[in-house]
Amino acid sequence: MTPLEDRATGCVAGAAVGDALGGATEGWTAEQIVDRYGGRVEGIVPPYNADWRNARPIAPYHKGDGHITDDTLMTHALIRVYEKAGRHLDAYAVAEHLVPELMGEKRWIPELEAEALPLQRIFLAEKWIVARLHYGHADPREAGVGNIVNCGAAMYVAPVGIVNAADPDAAYAEALDLAGAHQSSYGREAAGVMAAAVAEAMRPGATVDSVVGACLRLAKDGTRAAIEAVCETASGLGHWEGSFEALRAAVRPYDTVADTYRDQGLGARRPSRVHSIEELPLALAFLVIAKGDYRDTVLGGVNYGRDADSIASMGGAIAGALGGLSSVPAEWVEQVGTASRTDLVAPGRAIAEVARRLHAADVARRRAHETAFAELERA
Repeated sequence: MTPLEDRATGCVAGAAVGDALGGATEGWTAEQIVDRYGGRVEGIVPPYNADWRNARPIAPYHKGDGHITDDTLMTHALIRVYEKAGRHLDAYAVAEHLVPELMGEKRWIPELEAEALPLQRIFLAEKWIVARLHYGHADPREAGVGNIVNCGAAMYVAPVGIVNAADPDAAYAEALDLAGAHQSSYGREAAGVMAAAVAEAMRPGATVDSVVGACLRLAKDGTRAAIEAVCETASGLGHWEGSFEALRAAVRPYDTVADTYRDQGLGARRPSRVHSIEELPLALAFLVIAKGDYRDTVLGGVNYGRDADSIASMGGAIAGALGGLSSVPAEWVEQVGTASRTDLVAPGRAIAEVARRLHAADVARRRAHETAFAELERA
């Protein structure tokens, strides 16, 4: 593989593996995870609830056992949108291409153990896309206003970073436009910063420091403050084991979700310029603690709990882009792919090819503009 393909497949497969490992621990505290599994989670584990169908009727999903969740379903759907559109994406592409992806074709859904429409699995914040664009006929650029402000857009935006590989500014701008159809406020901002993190991680010679630096340079308001606070705390920690209390303390002032994760106050997930999602700063923090190592980046998010699948998926995407496919443990890729009946590597190859084509088009357009501007400057 070329370095582009290596980093793209590492990013996409790395995100999926982190998602699958974190699915089992999502929603629980670090202490509850230890009690359930008899220690820290070090790989694929069974569902937290043995009777997973009935334990939480609102979410009767088979999480654990190596099953990917909605984070990966949405990531792979966005890759297919790029293939169909054949261009950089914006909010209108969500209406034109992503909505039909979600509601038009059955796919294997591991957590449902059945073929179903992705719409029938995704969370309420993602169902909003279909409700607002297909049924509500909202302006795509404004459709995200009024939605739950959460990590929903950031969790699947890594392909935008791959398409804009080595150009975090372009990734940030494209993700903000795209995410306008889904999210507002700090949820939309997080999508832009997450895409920028991946784009920087795709750059030859990129480091953990350069990724965090790109995020801090581009992030605004509470998102920037949260990343700065959490990564500063992380820089003084040697391992994810023992880090959770300090990291939670660092992100708490910016997070609207309570310490008791499922007990929400009236201010939770509402627009704000001073708040941030928790997942992206934590993903970056575990990347910092692990010094870019894929396994420890992901296991930090998995064992932290709370929104563990999204934290581990985002961290896995960035670490996988930094280290390439070989950085993602091959046994995890195989086990998750087999358990989920999903090829985890092919989508990475597909988005690398899209990136290659779009870069060629970008270069041609830029050269045409340079020629036109040079003519304007002639005396």
